[in-house]
Amino acid sequence: MRVMAIDYGDTRTGVALSDLSGTLVGETFVIKSYSQERTVELVCEAILDKCPEIIVVGYPKNMNGTIGPRAEKSAMFAEALREKTDVPVVLRDERLTTVDAHRILSDVGKRGKKRKETVDAVAASLILENYLAEMKNTNA
Repeated sequence: MRVMAIDYGDTRTGVALSDLSGTLVGETFVIKSYSQERTVELVCEAILDKCPEIIVVGYPKNMNGTIGPRAEKSAMFAEALREKTDVPVVLRDERLTTVDAHRILSDVGKRGKKRKETVDAVAASLILENYLAEMKNTNA
């Protein structure tokens, strides 16, 4: 089962795809767009090309569990995807994935513009890894 994970952002959206078996992160990329509508179009093109069976959208709740403006934007993005595709779209809590992505990139020496260009893809891969681990534990 191929899974697509998305870290939705206002200017850059990270996308990660599992391998065909749905066990590992197989591919990542970043979509650059300033409008939700265009980002939805580009993600739908990727869906047609990559054929995931489920889409996981990061849902960045506040640290206290409440829903803030960023989570509301992600929920609206997920709903827009649901309207444009037949692939199931689920929201998954992704608190601190972007912070973790910055730490990972810093640890491997990525700085400045190079980090900015890849941090969203790394965050999407963390969302995907967490989802795949959760599914593995649920099925075990």
